[in-house]
Amino acid sequence: MNTNANELVQKLWNLCSLLREDGVTYHQYVAELAFVLFLKMAKETKREGQLPKGYRWDDLANREGMEQLQFYRELLLHLGTHGGKRVQDIYANATTSLRHPKNLNALVKALDSLDWYSVDRENLGDLYEGLLERNATEVKSGAGQYFTPRPLVDAIIAVVRPQPGESVQDPAAGTGGFLIAADRYVRAQTDNYFALEEKQQAFQRQKAFYGVELVPEARRLALMNMALHDMDGELILGDTLSPVGRDLPKADIIITNPPFGTKKGGGRPERDDFTFPTSNKQLAFLEHVYRGLTPGGRAAIVVPDNVLFEENVGQEIRADLMDKCDLHTVLRLPTGIFYAPGVKTNVLFFTRGEKDKGNTRAVWFYDMRTNVPAYGKRTPFLREHFADFEKAFGDDAYGKSRRKAQGAEGRFQKFSRDEIKTRGDNLDVLWLRDEGLGNSDGLPEPEVIAANIKEQLQVALEEIEALERIIIAPEGRP
Repeated sequence: MNTNANELVQKLWNLCSLLREDGVTYHQYVAELAFVLFLKMAKETKREGQLPKGYRWDDLANREGMEQLQFYRELLLHLGTHGGKRVQDIYANATTSLRHPKNLNALVKALDSLDWYSVDRENLGDLYEGLLERNATEVKSGAGQYFTPRPLVDAIIAVVRPQPGESVQDPAAGTGGFLIAADRYVRAQTDNYFALEEKQQAFQRQKAFYGVELVPEARRLALMNMALHDMDGELILGDTLSPVGRDLPKADIIITNPPFGTKKGGGRPERDDFTFPTSNKQLAFLEHVYRGLTPGGRAAIVVPDNVLFEENVGQEIRADLMDKCDLHTVLRLPTGIFYAPGVKTNVLFFTRGEKDKGNTRAVWFYDMRTNVPAYGKRTPFLREHFADFEKAFGDDAYGKSRRKAQGAEGRFQKFSRDEIKTRGDNLDVLWLRDEGLGNSDGLPEPEVIAANIKEQLQVALEEIEALERIIIAPEGRP
């Protein structure tokens, strides 16, 4: 994003101060801004044809006082049932948090006064994405759970290398970051799709990118994000761990960062196509991903550490994964790069085999975590931190580049399938000696320590609950 665009994002973010009087939270502000901003950007990009006449930017901006607020409420209801499908999806069940007419009027006037011509029309979508990132980094908003850090998204896209004609799925789409980054990557390779034939262009804009999101507000933000990036792919409101996910078309590429934790109520996924039912959402999403690939399709999925070592069904799923797919790379991410402090995560890269047995011969591990200072507000995590990993990964999107192990003191190591099997299919592989790097005192950040304690307590509680379900009969008697 250029300097002018960054300045515009800052100005848009500062507008939230106008709404504090109405008790609007940061997260509500971004959703509220989405409703008004979409109207403004439709006018700026000359796309108002998708909006019904009488319910466009000028119709709102030319009113004031209580008349404007009442019209705004009517507009939200009307756009939820009229206009193009994407418009109806964005405004479905939309309501406003604004109570005072002066705050709506101030927001409209502020948007009207911004220098929209300082930003290229093609970059308007990036402005909204910048707002989503600001919302995710604001601890008070709680929106980080729907937003994967951009440096990580871009690094994953850079090694997976989506190509024109490939279908790309995100079964836990959040605010749409992976899908939009994949679209951006293909556009960069094809002169914004102009190098493609007309049918190929239509496929890229309408069919290539699709996904599922469980949370209505997150889906609304994702739809807005995609619309501003000129993407018309389908984004279903639903639960991937239900028949909705079972019925998704298989994809050439699946890239996702599923939600962490157990399924609500401790229940198992409602999928009759799963061989290994579990209440662990990450394990269930992992099974969805490798089952949802076309033969030869490739995937990258962000998972917490427990997916690497959990026993019983966890071991069975990992073994099945390594049978059906070539699990060629595991990237161990540093702590502190997600907006929940101390979360320990990894990225699994794999390719679905043409057959269902013996596809993984060896797994390469890249350790970005050991002996790395904890990232956070004092040490921001940037795109360039992935440079060495991308070089080690190589130019082949299927992990087939000629690779070189870096020795006992290096970060890139290879382990054969037999070696992993002797470990009980445990992928929690460590070889570097931890020097205990953290802050200047040699300790992790306090929030990292607290998060680790919380994580251990959560795991213990889940194990106790699982044990209770086994010991206590349905009637409540042992």
